[in-house]
Amino acid sequence: MAIPPEQDDFVKPTTGFWQEILPADDPAGQATPPYRYGYPARLPDGRFLVLPLRRLPDGSRAVASLIANQASFTVTDALAGFMARQARDAGAELVVGVPTLGLVFAPLVARLLGHTHYLPLGYSRKFWYRDELSEPVRSITSPDRAKSVFIDPNMLPRLRGRRIALVDDAVSSGTTLLSVLELLGRLECEVAAVIVAMRQGVAWRARLNERNPALAPLVRGAFAAPIFERVEGGWGPMPGTLDIG
Repeated sequence: MAIPPEQDDFVKPTTGFWQEILPADDPAGQATPPYRYGYPARLPDGRFLVLPLRRLPDGSRAVASLIANQASFTVTDALAGFMARQARDAGAELVVGVPTLGLVFAPLVARLLGHTHYLPLGYSRKFWYRDELSEPVRSITSPDRAKSVFIDPNMLPRLRGRRIALVDDAVSSGTTLLSVLELLGRLECEVAAVIVAMRQGVAWRARLNERNPALAPLVRGAFAAPIFERVEGGWGPMPGTLDIG
């Protein structure tokens, strides 16, 4: 039975999303607000990736979602290509992957750069890890679950003196990113760039600027998506929430 428009939450299962990149002239890429179920994110080459809209817990706002480990190889390969160009422009000598979904893109980016390996961070503590090589993290998607990000002490020689491209799937609130930057800041390396697939909203930019104005300019992404608010007929982008780089 069809749901009356006034009762429709304008969200639907994500099964069909993240599976294809649409050409620049595809009608789905020309959609305009209000968006009902998906947001057409424009990629650097003019093509589009339609992202599902997820309603936030407050019920009045939504975000465009990218779950990289549910995406097709076609999509992740294409996004990694854009990200690798940005990492190359930054002169990255080593790719460091942020758990969890950043680890989908980090090895792809590293291979495209011609590297023989990358360095993954992790949330799972092995018995030989050390407390001073960890940093507490709170995720926007799991705000009530405290965890820590770790680096394997055996990987420290790979970091020493290197220019790092820190790779993640998205930046949103900036909380996870600040924790990882705090950890890397205690080590003997230079973060040359933070490379993400999606820049979601602009809250992360304000948070990074509050910590250090030099941090936000390090962030580069394949595409940007705003935060959405409920409007008549669907979801509309909230003014000022689309990061223009």
